[in-house]
Amino acid sequence: MLKPLRGMSATPAPQTKPTLGLTGLTVNAMALIAPGAFLWLTFAQQCLYGQPMAAIGMWFGIVLALLLCFATAISYAELSKLYPGAGSSYFFAEQAFLSKSKAFKFARIAKFTVGWASHLYYWIYPGVMVAVTAILFGYLAGQLFPSIFSSATPSPLLMILFCIVFPLFVAWIAHSGVNASTGVNLAINVIQISALIVFTVIAIAYRVNHGEGSKGITLDPNGAPVSKVIATATTKDDKGVETTGPVKDKDGNFVFEKNADGTDKDYTLTYAPDHATDKGSDPKNPNDTFEFHSDALSVVSPHGFSFMLVQACIAILILVGFESVTSMGEEAKNAKRDIPRAVLLSLVIQGAFCYLFEYFGANFFLNSGYTATTASASPAPIGDMMQIVGAWVFGSASAGWWFMMIQACTVFLALIGTTLACMNTGARVTYAMGRDEELAGNLGVLHSKNLTPHRAIWTLAIISIIVGMFGVAFYFCGGAAQTTDAINALPKNIWYSFGIYPHDAAVNMPQSLLVITLASNFGTFLLYMMTCIIAIIAFREHHSFHGFKHVVVPVFGLLANLLCMLFYLIGPFSVAGMSYKEPFIALGIAAIWGIYGAFYFLGSSKKKDKPVLVPSRA
Repeated sequence: MLKPLRGMSATPAPQTKPTLGLTGLTVNAMALIAPGAFLWLTFAQQCLYGQPMAAIGMWFGIVLALLLCFATAISYAELSKLYPGAGSSYFFAEQAFLSKSKAFKFARIAKFTVGWASHLYYWIYPGVMVAVTAILFGYLAGQLFPSIFSSATPSPLLMILFCIVFPLFVAWIAHSGVNASTGVNLAINVIQISALIVFTVIAIAYRVNHGEGSKGITLDPNGAPVSKVIATATTKDDKGVETTGPVKDKDGNFVFEKNADGTDKDYTLTYAPDHATDKGSDPKNPNDTFEFHSDALSVVSPHGFSFMLVQACIAILILVGFESVTSMGEEAKNAKRDIPRAVLLSLVIQGAFCYLFEYFGANFFLNSGYTATTASASPAPIGDMMQIVGAWVFGSASAGWWFMMIQACTVFLALIGTTLACMNTGARVTYAMGRDEELAGNLGVLHSKNLTPHRAIWTLAIISIIVGMFGVAFYFCGGAAQTTDAINALPKNIWYSFGIYPHDAAVNMPQSLLVITLASNFGTFLLYMMTCIIAIIAFREHHSFHGFKHVVVPVFGLLANLLCMLFYLIGPFSVAGMSYKEPFIALGIAAIWGIYGAFYFLGSSKKKDKPVLVPSRA
């Protein structure tokens, strides 16, 4: 019987097994680019950020972000052909520098810098997904239990409690193994894409069948579909302050305005240009405000470069994830062939087809009965739209509610898959750095049975809890601050005893979901820029060098990512309604992370007696 050599363990360390083909790899990448989930949960942010006019360029902003992502995706695909392995850009950086005769000495600095920067993205992004899933959960709780919760203003306490449980559940799935994750992701992708395509077709049909002056459907103050005009009245309180609100009868039902013949007045839709852009809802501060598109051509038009950039800076959140599969090189059967294909296929299917089609339908649907301003104030505007189109197709408000709830369940499943994909990707990058002893905490080990980086997974779960809780704790702040009337109408119970701040204070506070979204996006831009640079370095002097793929494309990706990063700095001073608080806080988080990383790298190198510069290419 052979004995182990001195200093070696008798039991070999667990190793990952190559089990994924092209379909499995593509499915894992697609799970992170989840059009079903993000159409629901970022539409409000895209309407809200850069108000009052930037939402008009939403569709073309996604096109700009898509071009940026394709340029970066090509760089990822080319690098994965050269260096298939775990760690994605972290691994690519090391190998690219080690392949050079002179620059090899900077290999450790390069890989640590890329790995550390990628954690700004991979450690915050799962927390963002936890927060937006909590918002959807709060919205659904309000729909199911309207006497306890408000769907228009989800309970912050309920969302915080959800942020504690949800990441632990997702981490358990990730801990179970990559094959279990792939099976979950495949089922969820099929369900969410099918559901959202159905909604998009109906939304477009609604607009086509409801022309100028036709009878339409809007939402009452409780969020239920109604085809009549609700009567309003102005009252004064004891201090003489006037408040205008809907009129209710003695039974608590809304009263409708009457026609001359005494019948209830129908709600009439208009798409007139002077209504499509109005002066906003605040008479003391009138500004040109986008409400809806007057025609289909307006949806697909850019409407100004600054508006496109605002939307692209948000849209990067909905498109990232194509690169996640490059961290699964050790789990792919044919990594050099299938991973590059999976990277590009996932972006084509989810980004170029699903997103552009679905965002066209949602933007085309906007009308005088449901405007961009209304969408920006809703935690789930697509859910509102689904209630309206469902009531139209099936003939009743209750049918519209059921249509929305079924769709919401598919989105909830999609969010489980998306968060799972986030956690899997982030954990594998952390595992790669831990295996190289670049991170503390013995994170570079695999579970002996499941062959998953379990310690990295559970670490990321705890981080996601913290980030998610912050994301919902100050959600109703900044542009999402609730009006005094809306706050007074909330249920008076323990669920609203925390997280709802007075309007005048909340409007001056940064919105926490936007802060963590932009911080994650900033990490994404940094990572993508570095990957484009690595692609240029890797193929320099290589026998497969191609001028277009290895210079023109990565340079375009580098400049596009840099432009979006710079817009964080200049955008608030050039676009009306774009707050400086959230992007500057996000930049501050990135700066602190970078400075801490530099001190950690130097201190860890000294402690472990590891040379900063690689002494030889061996």
